[in-house]
Amino acid sequence: MGMTFAQKVLAEKSGNDTVAVSQIVTVRPDHLLTHDNTSAIVGKIGDELEQYGIVNPDLPVIVIDHVIPAATEKNAAGHKKIREFVKKHGVKNFFDIGEGICHQVVYEKGFALPGGIILGSDSHTCSYGAVNTFASGIDRTEAAALLLTGETWLKVPPTIKITLKGKLQKHVTAKDLVLTIIGDIGADGANYCAVEFHGDVKNLTMDDRFAIANMGIEMGGKIAVFPVDAVTEEFFRAHGIDITGHPPVWADPDAAYMRELTYDLHAIEPVIAAPHTVDNVKKVGELEGTPIHQCFVGTCTNGRLSDLKTAADILKGKKISPDTRLLILPASRSILREAMKAGYIDTLVEAGGVLLPTGCGPCLGAHQGALAPGEKCLSTANRNFKGRMGCKEAEIYLASPATVAASALTGTITDPRKEA
Repeated sequence: MGMTFAQKVLAEKSGNDTVAVSQIVTVRPDHLLTHDNTSAIVGKIGDELEQYGIVNPDLPVIVIDHVIPAATEKNAAGHKKIREFVKKHGVKNFFDIGEGICHQVVYEKGFALPGGIILGSDSHTCSYGAVNTFASGIDRTEAAALLLTGETWLKVPPTIKITLKGKLQKHVTAKDLVLTIIGDIGADGANYCAVEFHGDVKNLTMDDRFAIANMGIEMGGKIAVFPVDAVTEEFFRAHGIDITGHPPVWADPDAAYMRELTYDLHAIEPVIAAPHTVDNVKKVGELEGTPIHQCFVGTCTNGRLSDLKTAADILKGKKISPDTRLLILPASRSILREAMKAGYIDTLVEAGGVLLPTGCGPCLGAHQGALAPGEKCLSTANRNFKGRMGCKEAEIYLASPATVAASALTGTITDPRKEA
């Protein structure tokens, strides 16, 4: 019997010829991602750091992104502690405020490579499966131990195989696809599973794949992963990332799966995750006309150049409704600069959008974009539970950049196929 992607990577990284589902293996990940929570993580092991230092200054990738610029004295003190830690221990891969959201930075800078392992103290670390990386979130205590030892244990997950067929229709996006999948299998439908995407993945861009992999955790997945193909290789070339010595890994044809699903991409329609769970998925038509007080395009899920272009194309030469607000948050400095050069930012601001720093703040209710009781936000983010954007009496709806932009024009939930 052949092995799945997860089995192959964990076998190779643990020094085994084969591994079985549920087997415990010890691995040394290529990198450990942390962000603003670095200050709390190193606080757990202050004495040990003084005595031993960190195991490898190249292991951590630290990005300050969650509350930037610092909103309070407490935030500023945390950021200061991180900068001091980086200097004291010679951390090589440090990105201060403004560089971007941690997941986009890892992706752009070439830390995530085919067949590698990245663990991060953030649940959306699974995003890097877009480039064939075994990437998963861990808690702060595990992250602290990794800084000291460089190794940890993982349990080999069972795998769900999702086969994609055909192409998405115009104004239907990868966000609609992944929300549809989550709506079908549930927010816990892939608990501690690897999710492999097969079939016509060539019809998905790298931005599409990143958005889908990013939301793997929203179906409970340990990882969500795509194969390497010509689209992936072009992404690496365009970003000057050398993958020599990092051969792609993919499942054997006779690998065993716990579940197999097939989706006709042409049949996917615009959908929305209604409050207060990501699997409460409805077709846009079912919610059309719902008043929206704030529209939000950005985050680590949908803050890439293609997402900003989609919104700009819909809003070009128009004004948003006076009954709503539009927040724009590019996922990184490089995306912001590209979007400025292409004119997307000017278009969005001219339409009434407000440009925010390249960070995470509004998504988790930590900084800017907070909601008032009774307000509704239509967001391209990945979570919509009560209080996610800072107010338990507000409602969050999740949708694609196309749906959010179209809805910003009317001030109500609107099918993007009508406005685009």
